Amino acid sequence: MIENTLQRSEVVATGVFVISTALMLLLAGHLITPAVATVTIGETTVQSGSPGPSIRTVDIAVLTVAAFASGASAVALFRVDRGASGSTMDSPDTRSPDADHDHAPTAGLLEARRQEWEETASRLASNERIVYEIMLDADGVLPQSEIVDRTEFSKATVSRTLDTLEAKNLIERKRRGVGNVIILS
Repeated sequence: MIENTLQRSEVVATGVFVISTALMLLLAGHLITPAVATVTIGETTVQSGSPGPSIRTVDIAVLTVAAFASGASAVALFRVDRGASGSTMDSPDTRSPDADHDHAPTAGLLEARRQEWEETASRLASNERIVYEIMLDADGVLPQSEIVDRTEFSKATVSRTLDTLEAKNLIERKRRGVGNVIILS
């Protein structure tokens, strides 16, 4: 479900970017083109309008809003592509539990992290606790389909349970092929 939301937001941001950029180009072309019409009949030439672009307040307002929307949607697309941490979203499996530091994780650090996860599991409600403990038994990384296989829950129940765990920032879902990989946070 989170992946669908992410994909919808990407589609919306892309649409806003394309439409606002096209609108800016259209208005810029209108503003650059002089608003003078020249009509020649025989040897008589008549010009109407004033030389130079005809800029209206509405045009400036629309151009400003389109520029802002284009920039904001470009930033949103960049953040979705790069992820919130600045690393690409396609490489979570290479991330160490100690990713905020430049040194390799130690056994003590991993054990402390595991104790933290176990304390978290003890505070969770029924379905959440079962799914979370299955994740613990798998050392914190498991495909979503495997969670369904290891429980008596339906796919929908597992998905809803993962939604609540993700809302509590206890897990992350990463898209892998046609399924998700669940990672303890």
